[in-house]
Amino acid sequence: MVDTTRSPAAAAAAPPRTDPTDRLFTSGWFRSLFVAELWERFGFYGMQAVLVLYAVAPRDQGGLGLSAGSGAALFGAFIGITFMFALPGGWLADRVLGQQRAMVAGLALISVGCFTLALPPSPLTLFGLLFISAGFGLFKPNHQALVNMLAGTPGRREATLAAFFVGIQAIGLLAPLVIGAIGERVSFRLAFATIGAVVAVGVLTTAAGRRALGTAGAHRSRPLSPAERRTLLRRLLPVVGALVLLLVVGLSAGVVPPQAALGIVGLLLIAAPWGAYRRLRRHPELTGDDRWRLSVMLRLMLAATIFWLLAGQDGSVLTLFAKDSTDRTVFGFTFPASWLQGATPLFMLLLAPLIAWQLTRIGARVAVPDKFAFGLLLAGVSFLIMTGAAAFAADGDLVSPLWLLSVYLLHALGEIVVAAVSISAIADLVPRAFLGQAIGVYWLFAALGGGLSSQVAALIDVLSGPVYYLSLAVVSLGVGALFMVFRRRLGAPFVDDAPRPAPPAPASRAARPAGQR
Repeated sequence: MVDTTRSPAAAAAAPPRTDPTDRLFTSGWFRSLFVAELWERFGFYGMQAVLVLYAVAPRDQGGLGLSAGSGAALFGAFIGITFMFALPGGWLADRVLGQQRAMVAGLALISVGCFTLALPPSPLTLFGLLFISAGFGLFKPNHQALVNMLAGTPGRREATLAAFFVGIQAIGLLAPLVIGAIGERVSFRLAFATIGAVVAVGVLTTAAGRRALGTAGAHRSRPLSPAERRTLLRRLLPVVGALVLLLVVGLSAGVVPPQAALGIVGLLLIAAPWGAYRRLRRHPELTGDDRWRLSVMLRLMLAATIFWLLAGQDGSVLTLFAKDSTDRTVFGFTFPASWLQGATPLFMLLLAPLIAWQLTRIGARVAVPDKFAFGLLLAGVSFLIMTGAAAFAADGDLVSPLWLLSVYLLHALGEIVVAAVSISAIADLVPRAFLGQAIGVYWLFAALGGGLSSQVAALIDVLSGPVYYLSLAVVSLGVGALFMVFRRRLGAPFVDDAPRPAPPAPASRAARPAGQR
């Protein structure tokens, strides 16, 4: 029998030696990963609370002085590119850093980016945002990979993920309260500096906690070969370097306005998921049945993209509505607009156990397309509510925060359903050997939703509030209705006796003429 325990790949996947009877929630690796994610999520939700408010604040108040549409577009681009960085973040860990070092490096990038935003607004501001997005993209997939490596049996993995979910929602409730109050009542620069300082503590504690993780993720699972390193240095790095240089020079000289930079980011977000999906679909090891299932997965991912486009309005356009059109005075105290963003994690914290129980109870009796339709219909109804709120606020009147709270409640319900059903459906549709890659493609489509959200949000400058929200409602309700109409066809891959497509021609890609590849 060949001993593989000494190889880097085996070492990367090996969990630390622990007593098999140890308790999950008191184990060292659990505490290390749990605390590390709390630092990272504090940074994410803190940024989400104040970024759009910072973008639209006048320059004499420490903001960027953008219009409402441009500020919302900046926020959407930030969320989209953060999702997009998850794919290269996972690749860097597998081939260059290892998951443990990738987590620490990701937190360090977030901290550096936040301290950059704490400086006076300048062309460096955009690079601060890119550092933060890259940090989130480097941390998140590798943290999830370590949880899967260390949690062991499926039951322990589920318990671990449930505990992490509770912690995330608690931080999602706390961060907007703290960072939002600092940003709106003191200064945005101090808010960003606070996030940077908190995450910097996370860098230190996560680096110290690596000992508890043992050899899991300590090494690269598939190190780059010398030939691959040469190719990377010769082809990719010069292109990236040239783009960064052009961006720096263009922004500094005023040749490239921020809106143009956002447009470039939007194009990248649109192109990346389609390229990744096409590459996955053309893999020579996939059968005709696999490709048929991938075509269904594409439709589900497009529906999820629409949902993330709509959910992306929470931290941008809806936050601006909370700031300008919502009566935020309760018993004589006017609370910051960013505090309302804590409503979604609070609702998710309260409702997730109920939704999980219902999804378990109904099981396969409700088809996957019906569950997607349910999430989209919830989002559509939420924007019908916003249409009414915007109509009441059209003359400058302030409306009750209950309008926004009801919208956030529906978004929380929809997000729990769509996020859970999406990952589960992909696991049913894709061969196990391609599951990780398919989930990466899914997050690229989530990034596409964020990118489209940034482009759509810019319309708030040219459309009236009621027309804008009604348009979003029509799109969501329309796509949800289409899923209801075609639910039998879309649900066929999840039924064991469903008819399969004819097998493909026996010729492989390698046997085809070069012009047909």
